[in-house]
Amino acid sequence: MKNLAADRVALNPIQWINVKADPADPGSESLWLFAEPSFRADYPGVLAAIKAAGFASTMMEVLDTQTLQNYKGMVDDAGLTLAPGYASIALPEDHGVTLEPGSAAEVRWYDIIRRRAEESNYFGLDTVFLAPEVWWGDVTVRTNQQVAVGAAFDQGRLNRVIDTIGTAAEILAAEGIRAGLHNHIGTWVETEDEIEQVLAAVPSNLLGASFDVGHLAWAGIDPAAMITRHADRLVDLHLKDLNMTIANATHETPTPYNTATDAGLFLEPGLGDLDLDGVIAALPEAWRGWVIIEVDRASMPPVASADVSWNWVQNRLG
Repeated sequence: MKNLAADRVALNPIQWINVKADPADPGSESLWLFAEPSFRADYPGVLAAIKAAGFASTMMEVLDTQTLQNYKGMVDDAGLTLAPGYASIALPEDHGVTLEPGSAAEVRWYDIIRRRAEESNYFGLDTVFLAPEVWWGDVTVRTNQQVAVGAAFDQGRLNRVIDTIGTAAEILAAEGIRAGLHNHIGTWVETEDEIEQVLAAVPSNLLGASFDVGHLAWAGIDPAAMITRHADRLVDLHLKDLNMTIANATHETPTPYNTATDAGLFLEPGLGDLDLDGVIAALPEAWRGWVIIEVDRASMPPVASADVSWNWVQNRLG
């Protein structure tokens, strides 16, 4: 497929990261291993497995427990190159924080964004996926109670989210990094209207579009139509497949995020119900953005998941 370039396809190592404490028990605790200091010792093996599967690139993800130089050594040793990373910015009031305009605290709220800019520049990347925070607080409606339907929508809150996204995009632009809005279920920007409001409010020279195909479809949005509509500001793309029976059921019955995930919502490309070939065909001609394969929860062991994902890519490279 002419719109899929081998040197612009990467794998997010999330198959190894978002796992169950007991892989044989879907009801066991969900683990996020990037946050575990012990994962640093496992990271080189993960990167080597990504290379062995056939991918030439992986999504940039520097651990909090390592320096840029240490991460570069791991990536170089694996023989990989890097694709753009992911940045998210929280809404202060979700964390009980009030920031005075112009205060030191307000400036420092965006330090994580500056860190992503620094990382990106260090590795020669000039784009980044920019999303609102996926907030897991005890009373959060969109993760713990009702996903994918824009639960508890509040226009005033969305306006504040737009402000934080806009500020983050300005910071990135000042460092030479092009931000793309990344939609994600469980954030305050998950529905089509919310996505469109953000894109309309933040100038396109500051904020492009870096959609997640699966999270669009989960929210009932046609991914190919969304890509076509915003072709002029499309930056990069996350691509995955879904079990749409599970996705559609969450629209009918209030469902927590982890419940849908544990039920087998996320699938490797080609194993679900999405028209991913149609998505690739919808990409602008001669587009040179990144396509990052991201299986939020693998449906099989991580190495097998990477192999299946690469086979899907390889069959479409021509």
